[in-house]
Amino acid sequence: MKYQLPPLNGLRAFEAAARHLSFKEAARELFVTPGAISQQIKHLEDDLGQRLFQRVNRTIRLTEVGRLLLPAVSDAFQGIADALARLRTDEVDGPLTVSVLPSLAVKWLVPRLGRFRARHPQIDVRISASPRFVNFDVEDVDLAVRHGMGHWAGLTAVWLMPGDLFPVCSPELLKSGPPLRTPQDLRLHTLLHTETRDEWPLWLRMHGVSGIDPLRGPSFSDDGMVVQSAIEGQGVALGRSALVAEDLHQGRLIKPFDLSMPSALAYYLVYPEGHENRPKIAAFRAWILEEAARSPVPVAVSGG
Repeated sequence: MKYQLPPLNGLRAFEAAARHLSFKEAARELFVTPGAISQQIKHLEDDLGQRLFQRVNRTIRLTEVGRLLLPAVSDAFQGIADALARLRTDEVDGPLTVSVLPSLAVKWLVPRLGRFRARHPQIDVRISASPRFVNFDVEDVDLAVRHGMGHWAGLTAVWLMPGDLFPVCSPELLKSGPPLRTPQDLRLHTLLHTETRDEWPLWLRMHGVSGIDPLRGPSFSDDGMVVQSAIEGQGVALGRSALVAEDLHQGRLIKPFDLSMPSALAYYLVYPEGHENRPKIAAFRAWILEEAARSPVPVAVSGG
């Protein structure tokens, strides 16, 4: 709807002057000169074709028209102020929806969320675990944690953690099975794959391992399932620090040798450009960067 309104500066000047019955006090409130207030009100009176104030000596009084206009203008400005206050409160309080890969949600993010809630109890975090890239333009999502190159059009991507890959397995696997002292010993073990089956061939080639079929072994559609399969002693997986650090720390997995494969892919916190100063996003960003920085670095354990 198109509203036929006079300039808002004139209405603000009128409301302040009418409330104070003083151009000087209105000027002080609006950080302008009394002359500017007088000029804006004159333009408003000319636009309306009605006098709003009577000048009596050095004082002003509202005319009948001014008395009729004041409540409507005051209510309008108060309504705007109330709406803005609610918006500012909503930005700090209420829900914050974060889209995360299922594996990272279970293995890394969810175990740490208690610390975010303790710091920001007024923010209700909603975790949406999904392997797909969300569309911020059409979906009710504030942030996402993605695994990739860090370049997405229209989005800000903040680096969180590396995506380097290294072999991991259950200590029980080595107690009951062949040794795993060198990469060449992998020929004696089952390789666990993601569904693309592209990581083991690259890792084996990088470390000069031959005589092994790099595509053999079961595959899983989610990295978390690959890690769980390794924990259950079903084979050797390629793990990323973010997904296996806690399992290594608790002894559910071991890192048989300290040979990693650097990856151009990493974990990023992602949100629409220009949203970085929104209070809830800024709060989550500061917190998750702290958590990422303090994440432990896995060390190798003898695979003898």
